[in-house]
Amino acid sequence: MEPTTILMIAVLMGLGAALYTSVGHAGASAYLAIMALFAVEPEVMRPTALVLNVLVASYATVRYVRAGRFNLSLLLPFVIAAIPCAFIAGRFPLPPELYRPVVAVVLLLAAVRLLWPRPMRALSDPKPPHTGLRLVAGGAIGTLSGLTGTGGGIFLSPLILLMGWETPQKTSGVSSAFILCVSISGLLGSLTTVGRLPTELPWFVLAVAVGAVVGTFVGIQRLSGPRLLQALAVVLLIASAKLALG
Repeated sequence: MEPTTILMIAVLMGLGAALYTSVGHAGASAYLAIMALFAVEPEVMRPTALVLNVLVASYATVRYVRAGRFNLSLLLPFVIAAIPCAFIAGRFPLPPELYRPVVAVVLLLAAVRLLWPRPMRALSDPKPPHTGLRLVAGGAIGTLSGLTGTGGGIFLSPLILLMGWETPQKTSGVSSAFILCVSISGLLGSLTTVGRLPTELPWFVLAVAVGAVVGTFVGIQRLSGPRLLQALAVVLLIASAKLALG
């Protein structure tokens, strides 16, 4: 890979990490899109995105937990179900032509709801769901995450907020921790069948690390509840358009 190409990929990944971590995500969908744009080998795209996700989500989780923007009791059922599902699904990549249209529509609908002017219960009166519902949702998201090479936060955050299960601030911390656990599980499943990472990975790691520092600072220090919802909606719209357009 040419040095100029490596630099361009790294810069774009750093920007993606900054945007996604500001709302508690790790940016796997952005990394996949960037690598696809620059024709990185398909067989290394998914494990590379997950490695970067683990790094970014680790830092973001620590920052959000320390800032008090976290809810362990809400997180646990999601993670318990998602981890084994992500590992198993990570061994069986889903053809892009199957999941892209469906996921694009789901993300678009979630973004529209987040931008809807009617007040959301999550901003003022969050109520956690039944444990069984969280187990089912966690398993479904973990499966989809393992198949697509993402951390699942892009699905979990809108679900929590749309259903009024937690405030936007704490949802960011829950999402980061969920992404970390699911990304590790999906990566282990993926490496059992792929096992190859690009030699340029250290440069990508450096770029997303810088982006994560910037993004989590913005998310913790600068964005209020409504602003977090709007920022998440923008992330969802970008991801939806990327998936729809291939």
